[in-house]
Amino acid sequence: MAAEINPNTLFLVTGAAGFLGGNVCRRLVKEGRRVRALVLPKDPAMKFVPEEAQVIEGDLSNKESLKPFFDLKEGEEAIVLHIGSIVTTSPDYNQKVMDVNVGGTKNIIDLCLETPGVTKLLYCSSTGAIPEIPEGSIKEIDYFDETKVPGCYAQSKAIATQEVLDAVHHRGLNACVVQPSGIMGPGDYAVGDITKNLIQIMNGELPAGIDGNFNLCDVRDLAQGLIAAAEKGRCGECYILANEPVTFKEFCRMITEESGGKKVSVFLPIFAANIMGYAMEKAAKMTGEKPVMTTFGVYNLARNNRFDSSKAKEELGYSTRSYDETIHDMITWLLAEGIIKKEEA
Repeated sequence: MAAEINPNTLFLVTGAAGFLGGNVCRRLVKEGRRVRALVLPKDPAMKFVPEEAQVIEGDLSNKESLKPFFDLKEGEEAIVLHIGSIVTTSPDYNQKVMDVNVGGTKNIIDLCLETPGVTKLLYCSSTGAIPEIPEGSIKEIDYFDETKVPGCYAQSKAIATQEVLDAVHHRGLNACVVQPSGIMGPGDYAVGDITKNLIQIMNGELPAGIDGNFNLCDVRDLAQGLIAAAEKGRCGECYILANEPVTFKEFCRMITEESGGKKVSVFLPIFAANIMGYAMEKAAKMTGEKPVMTTFGVYNLARNNRFDSSKAKEELGYSTRSYDETIHDMITWLLAEGIIKKEEA
């Protein structure tokens, strides 16, 4: 049984202005926890961090800038939730992604070990860091090799996750890892790709879908899972936080039924989508514009997206709500925020 958390423990949250990090901060504050939030200097999204949290500006790739974030009073205890990272849908190597996702995680590990009051690190990795298997459910692994996963983001997460586990085994760090799949839900102030797709589908702006699938979790369920892992997760263990896969076709159906929007009637088979993605990538290189469809994007819809969250359910009490409920809440929130108008829904 996990030890009880000191009620005065300070939760240090990186990526606090982001979609997931912001939800974690709001949930912690609602539970009466003390929160210190790390945000990038002059980040306009810091306005979404709850006012009860202490905001510290810093850059994950600059260790010196992180020291005020780790400044604890004598005898004060803290748990670090390292959520901040750069997410990219491009598979191409990106030095900034590596500097933040890998270099930043190394800085967090070092400062956790250098700060006596830090009792635990919870690292937010990704299911993308786990090599795909052709069929069956993908489970947790205990060693991460970046050469086994495609795309810069997944590779950066694989390297960073192994850095955390190496620090556990060789440097005495008390840490565990969570690995979420995709994220969706209300409160996406940055209007990320999933939210953009939902709005496109509602507005009848998606001419065709792809006959593939993905795995998405409600951000509120992930926030609960991260906090549970920070409190109960076993040292050196990884926990997959995922949902059941959903087909693109079913996803579109749920959105149009909830919103009353125009149905998406055409779904391209994977082979046709790959041909189109390749052609669009080639054209984009000539025009300098971002392609609407990419072969890497098609791969992510064609791959095995079935992940096994049973370990997190048993040890952390992790659970997921239905896609229908999340879609309903997303549309309600988008309307309330004025991001979409009533006639669009």
